[in-house]
Amino acid sequence: MDLKSIVRDIPNFPQPDIVFRDITTLLKNPRALRYTVDTMGDRCGELAPDYVLGMESRGFLFGVPLACQLGAGFIPVRKSGKLPAPVYSIEYELEYGTDRLEIHQDAIEPGSRVLIVDDLIATGGTAAATAQLVQQAGGETIGFGFIVELAALGGREKLPSVPIISLVEY
Repeated sequence: MDLKSIVRDIPNFPQPDIVFRDITTLLKNPRALRYTVDTMGDRCGELAPDYVLGMESRGFLFGVPLACQLGAGFIPVRKSGKLPAPVYSIEYELEYGTDRLEIHQDAIEPGSRVLIVDDLIATGGTAAATAQLVQQAGGETIGFGFIVELAALGGREKLPSVPIISLVEY
């Protein structure tokens, strides 16, 4: 299936000269959604994660069904102030400013194998920060899975040297 033909391009969003890659068209298409989860599961299965970790919020959409398919648990990484129990926290840089991500301190059993999943990798800042949270929590990042990769932005270079799987590359 050609996922690139299903992902919608929105020019000049959120600002001029940016082309936004909108996955809502993929989410509403049952065949494309099933294909996406199945293909990611096939490509990530041999990594044998104990946990699939997804970043708020679109990482949740793909992380939960992928975790079910792989027989792994799911761990949410949230924006600051959203998790009720004690957390590890990390501040990271965005294109314009900073943001903060958090994970429950008891989310990952020490030494567990963690696959980090999100809808898109651009500059890599969010994914790199998430890998640092996994390390703080005592886990081992064994790979990354993305639906869309904006290769020209060089996000891969910020990530640890583990398998990086993307289904669609721009």
